Amino acid sequence: MLHGQAVCRLLMQLKDQGFVPDVVLAHPGWGETLYLREVFPQAKLIHLCEWFYGANGPDMGFDPEFPVTLDAQLRVSTWRAHHLLALEQCDVAIAPTQWQKSQFPVTYQPKIQVLHEGIATDLLGPNPQAELILPNGQVLKAGDPVVTYVARNLEPYRGFHVFMRCLPALLAAHPTCQVLIVGGDEVSYGRAPKNAKSWREALLREVNIDTSSETGRVHFLGKLPYAQYRWVLQVSAVHVYLTYPFVLSWSLLEALASGCAVVASDTAPVREVIRHGENGLLVDFLDGSQIVEAVKKVLGDPTGMQAMRQAAVESVRGRFAQARGTVRYLAELGCAPAATTCNPSGRETPSHTIEQTGTFALTH
Repeated sequence: MLHGQAVCRLLMQLKDQGFVPDVVLAHPGWGETLYLREVFPQAKLIHLCEWFYGANGPDMGFDPEFPVTLDAQLRVSTWRAHHLLALEQCDVAIAPTQWQKSQFPVTYQPKIQVLHEGIATDLLGPNPQAELILPNGQVLKAGDPVVTYVARNLEPYRGFHVFMRCLPALLAAHPTCQVLIVGGDEVSYGRAPKNAKSWREALLREVNIDTSSETGRVHFLGKLPYAQYRWVLQVSAVHVYLTYPFVLSWSLLEALASGCAVVASDTAPVREVIRHGENGLLVDFLDGSQIVEAVKKVLGDPTGMQAMRQAAVESVRGRFAQARGTVRYLAELGCAPAATTCNPSGRETPSHTIEQTGTFALTH
């Protein structure tokens, strides 16, 4: 309510200056549009329906390590109230995937269309010349046994705890593989650990792995600029993506578009994108040994994975292309599509060969 009131006052200032929008596009998740109708009653209101929380929803209680308390159930039930108000108020609702749409009440689903905003497929793709220089000076190249893991923040909702516990067995089974972990130490979803500043700190206390710059094979790279992140994916021999039954990550689509051999959790949002054995491998989120075996399989047969890598690229290139998502969003906004395909910077879309040669160095 406080968020909604604050935005309402800002909108009143715009209105006093003579600005009256034809259309408003918003994410209603934190209440910002609760009172928009009081200021601009005639504007077309489009809501991004990213997630509908449920006290007994697919993510709540999915991981037995984190049992759901009554207080948590009550809190989530309360969150539903403003999401229902948002669904009632908006003219058009958009969900990025079919599965995310399916989480909303059946009554409102006819109002929701599936429209993914898309990823920069024009900037992604396999790159046999990719090289990455780590902060310790070590050079990793496409074709090396590199295992990658990516999340906005390293936390249980994205299976960070499961992945970390797999590492001792994986490092022992493949004595030359290198592990690159990309992500921050904040909390995007769920809760922070009780007795540590971050989940990374908590898991490093629990799991015995060497992360030293001299001898370690596990490298925490933090949050990276997009160009460097792309090259992490391009040197990847196998990419591990784990998630609760929750919002699908852009990083999975970006890994597929980069031609990664993906080992992913066999959870509902992932199954909408990955077909087991065709464009990736699906494993039980909670079964660390199954994850390790799948990663070993990919590392042990790099040439045999080429068909799966190519299928990964093709599976997202059209369906999740940013250009496609932009055109559809523009149509909902009532705007004529641009004459040329543009990226978010407004520049004409570059070819697939942009920055496909050279080396990226990672520095602290």
